[in-house]
Amino acid sequence: MVKLDIISDPICPWCYIGKTLLDQALAQRPDHPFEIEWHPFQLNPDMPAEGMDRRDYLETKFGGKDGAIRAYAPVVERAEAAGLTIDFAAIKRTPNTLDAHRLLHWAGIEGCQDRMAMALFQAYFNEGRDIGDPEVLADLADSLSLDGAMIQRLLATEADREDIRTRDAQFRQMGITGVPTFIVGGQHAVPGCQPTDLWVKVIDDLTAAAS
Repeated sequence: MVKLDIISDPICPWCYIGKTLLDQALAQRPDHPFEIEWHPFQLNPDMPAEGMDRRDYLETKFGGKDGAIRAYAPVVERAEAAGLTIDFAAIKRTPNTLDAHRLLHWAGIEGCQDRMAMALFQAYFNEGRDIGDPEVLADLADSLSLDGAMIQRLLATEADREDIRTRDAQFRQMGITGVPTFIVGGQHAVPGCQPTDLWVKVIDDLTAAAS
């Protein structure tokens, strides 16, 4: 097996698109060698714990409504090309994602981290759910046969908060400034939203090297 580390944030549309393109390659190469692990990177580490109105967030970040529309036009185009329909109009709040990263960490312990990562993307980008809300996170946990009530109790504590912040800071110290970033075999960084064909070639090259 080859470790594939994915550094990501659940509210990053490029991360959702990038993982979808990777999944398309994995479907073409079902005997791929990848063992996937997700890692935390908060796009907005200073976001208030309760999040903020999405329109206010976007217009502040991109200098007004027109700037936000221009910034997201290539996202919509690339998502549609990947077969995704992202419902940006349904997203009312931009959350703080610390708790979502905690849930991803716990899902990893239970062996369903990759499915949880996609569930978070889908909840946020397709359903407009607030993935900073503990009740939403507990519901997602239940949907993957985790104990949602236990997850909600854990979210009310300090469990693993500092660990997530520390890991996030370590990736920044490594020079990672944007997500998604994929690290293949602990050595080769593949930044950004890469096409399916590239991932197929990477898989084929790894398979050939191991034979």
